[in-house]
Amino acid sequence: MLTICLLTLGDPGRLTGGYLYHRRMADAAAGHNAQVLFGSFPSYPFPLPALRAATVVRGVRATGADVVLVDSIAAAYLAPWLATHRLDRPLAASIHQPPGGIDYGPIRTHAQAVLDRATYRRALRLLVASDDLAETFVACGFADRQVRVVAPGRDVAAASPGPATDLRGSRRVALLFVGNWVARKGLLDVLEAVAALPPETVVLHVVGDDTLDPGYAKQVRARLARGDLAGRVQVHGPVSTERVAGFYRDADVFVLPSRHEPYGTVYGEAMAAGLPIVGWRAGNLPHLATDGREGLLLQPGDVDGLRRALHRLATDDVYRRELAAAAARRAQSFPTWAQTAELFFTELHEVARG
Repeated sequence: MLTICLLTLGDPGRLTGGYLYHRRMADAAAGHNAQVLFGSFPSYPFPLPALRAATVVRGVRATGADVVLVDSIAAAYLAPWLATHRLDRPLAASIHQPPGGIDYGPIRTHAQAVLDRATYRRALRLLVASDDLAETFVACGFADRQVRVVAPGRDVAAASPGPATDLRGSRRVALLFVGNWVARKGLLDVLEAVAALPPETVVLHVVGDDTLDPGYAKQVRARLARGDLAGRVQVHGPVSTERVAGFYRDADVFVLPSRHEPYGTVYGEAMAAGLPIVGWRAGNLPHLATDGREGLLLQPGDVDGLRRALHRLATDDVYRRELAAAAARRAQSFPTWAQTAELFFTELHEVARG
């Protein structure tokens, strides 16, 4: 059996992005003659976790792992140790963000990018989550043969049991936003667009964690409190994967004008549920949906264009259904989680042999 030690940052059980991806892989491991064990750097402020690298590596060696797989959010913290030591077992990386990460200021981004790339140069394989990330790494000088796209699955979970929920209320269309409250995700842009629509057109349902960026969350709450959004937005907070699946099932349009999604798992999930996508033409979204075919993709920052797109989908039922059907068809080309696991473990078995 292949034993993989996955190095991450903090609690591996967090219910966000890459953490959920890795938990799914750990759950699927037994079916691929493998097991995934977790090791973690402490969640100290950057770059302090690197001070614990020797302790973390001792823990890795104690597991007897055949392969060390470093999460992209922890890669920088392994780099200084790798500069002066040998790991003595194959190294691979599971990458869900570009070198330097996302949502940071320019100084940290630059410093982290240098460290990230230093770790990735020691890796036999870079398992990246999207075509957009693959292009980024090849542009950084990494060889095509080192990079493999292992995208997240499109199947979020079975919807909660019971009848469908009426998300529309008295409005024509229910919009769904699934994302954490950070500036990159564009929730304030969505609120501005919704506020400018006729009141009878849409209701917006917001799903996601509001604790990650308190300053941005304060801005969002202040905007929600203004009278032009009264009764037009429902905030649900973080919810289970089953409840997310229920929202996908019962909504009409998915809107997430994110300025940078390294993959955008929620786009694929929403499309698989038959929802047309509205977002910025940025990050990985253009690899998943085509403007005017599976959704409406706009220039980043064009809030008035966002308003017009939402208005069209709310008032043109035939067009909305055409995009929805095309989104569902396109999503069939995205992997399921079972297919993701097959590719993920095939690559890591090869790393162990190589």
